[in-house]
Amino acid sequence: MVSVMRGLMMLCNSCHEQVIHDKLVSEKNYVADHEALFDTICPGCTDINRPLIDDMLGSSE
Repeated sequence: MVSVMRGLMMLCNSCHEQVIHDKLVSEKNYVADHEALFDTICPGCTDINRPLIDDMLGSSE
């Protein structure tokens, strides 16, 4: 799991490792750049987190 501005996002192991590798998380496991996060995660993680992603995208417009 990683923390985003609207809550916690559950990620598969591969996506979590990629997010860590790309240094998208802070030392407190917070992702500030949600656009980069959405570009990084797999379709499965996107589907699992769809309500949260839709909420975040709707709030940024």
